[in-house]
Amino acid sequence: MIEKTENEISYIIRGAIFKIYNELGPGLLESVYESILLYELEKQGLSVKRQVALPVFYDNLELEIGFRLDLLINNKVIIEIKSVETLAKVHHKQVLTYLKISELKLGILVNFNVEDITKGIFRKVNRL
Repeated sequence: MIEKTENEISYIIRGAIFKIYNELGPGLLESVYESILLYELEKQGLSVKRQVALPVFYDNLELEIGFRLDLLINNKVIIEIKSVETLAKVHHKQVLTYLKISELKLGILVNFNVEDITKGIFRKVNRL
């Protein structure tokens, strides 16, 4: 099996997001979108982990502070799912911090509660 790159995975993720949005539209709970996105991505042959604990290390101490990645795809791409009126700057920073802590290269922030889903998907990169 050929290992997919972050960009190939991102393309599949975007397709699944568009499919879900076109079928369900905005306004549902984040947990609904998370469950369906997990299903759609697994259907595409990707490895999907849900609510993955992300430990934080500080001064050689592992802190159990409860960060959780909504979805982790092929152990390479983080998806952070929102269903809010407006994304705040902190939502964007959250994904960048997750990338830094995890040492992963690509994160996708998606807000399903928008009029146009193309304006609700944001790629965040860490040395990609």
